[in-house]
Amino acid sequence: MEPLEISVPGLLLRSWELTDAAEVMAAMREPAIAQWNSTPSAAVGMEGAREWVRRRADWSSGDHASFALADPSTRALLGSISLHRIYDGDASIGYWTVAPARGRGLATLAVATVTGWAFQRLNLHRIELCHAVVNRGSCRVAEKTGYALEGTLRESHRYGDKQRYDEHLHARLATDE
Repeated sequence: MEPLEISVPGLLLRSWELTDAAEVMAAMREPAIAQWNSTPSAAVGMEGAREWVRRRADWSSGDHASFALADPSTRALLGSISLHRIYDGDASIGYWTVAPARGRGLATLAVATVTGWAFQRLNLHRIELCHAVVNRGSCRVAEKTGYALEGTLRESHRYGDKQRYDEHLHARLATDE
């Protein structure tokens, strides 16, 4: 699988570039992103951030597809979205947006766009979206993009603060469309 760009009104989903490393490092240090992501190496230093970008830019394994969310006119980094654990028609989706991009519907637009693309182009059947129950913003994104709440996973994931949280499990099926 090769990286690609998807352009929708108001948002560009593009390949990760090494020049994004400084912005990734800054984003991972932002409290709201650090809280809900388990990627301390990207926050520690420039080499960790570069490695984080390199892994997301390399789609050759076929087990993930990762996009930088960017401003369509400047290509400036607004966030991240990834399909990961792609296997046998299933995948998981995760995302974050930088503070100035929040509240503009960009995460919702990105999730809807990548979900549609994945069902059509990757022939996925099921995509799961998990988030900490206390992360209400992610729950709203899941609801707005048609990811049905399937249940609560008790103390299922250790987030950036190293604490275990209950998670909501949402999912979409290709047949839901």
